[in-house]
Amino acid sequence: MFLVGLTGGIASGKSSVIQVFQQLGCAVIDVDVMARHVVQPGYPAHRRIVEVFGTEVLLENGDINRKVLGDLIFNQPDRRQLLNAITHPEIRKEMMKETFKYFLRGYRYVILDIPLLFETKKLLKYMKHTVVVYCDRDTQLVRLMRRNRLNRKDAEARINAQLPLTEKARMARHVLDNSDEWSVTKLQVILLHAELERSLEYLPLRLGVLTGLAGIAILLYLLTHYLLPYA
Repeated sequence: MFLVGLTGGIASGKSSVIQVFQQLGCAVIDVDVMARHVVQPGYPAHRRIVEVFGTEVLLENGDINRKVLGDLIFNQPDRRQLLNAITHPEIRKEMMKETFKYFLRGYRYVILDIPLLFETKKLLKYMKHTVVVYCDRDTQLVRLMRRNRLNRKDAEARINAQLPLTEKARMARHVLDNSDEWSVTKLQVILLHAELERSLEYLPLRLGVLTGLAGIAILLYLLTHYLLPYA
């Protein structure tokens, strides 16, 4: 099995692309969902966030107030990096657990939906393929203004707070262009899925694991049939 890192930008259409992959039967891990999971009360990241940012980031029930925390780190790179340093190690642990579950179920590849794949670069080394859901800036701006009911100034500020999609597209192995009709984008997703399914890049790891399991089985057989009887 190999990992496919998928990312995009605000209003680029990443969520719609993910839905198509899921309809095709693909395994998808949403890192944003994991990020919310690891900051729940009782988890190490929750405790550390409260220590660093104070109790003002808490709701009455003890959950993290994501809006308040988001406002604290908005346009403050140092605070954003500090939050990432707290949450990212915990997210990686959860990601590995979920990936292993899909491996045991026989999936050839797993898609990891990672919004900050190229910004942090922390998970890039684990990805065999990288995919960017792209659209041109004008299309992105119009979609964001319509979807979030924002004026042009506010929409541009949100887009400018992210790494430009043109830069992400240059770094990605695959680019799904969602600038035009949705039917065109959907066809791109279907073709990419077929390409990944045909890939044999999952074989080395799977064969390595199977070889290791076979070795363990042989060792257990020798122990039980030849060595233990004389103990």
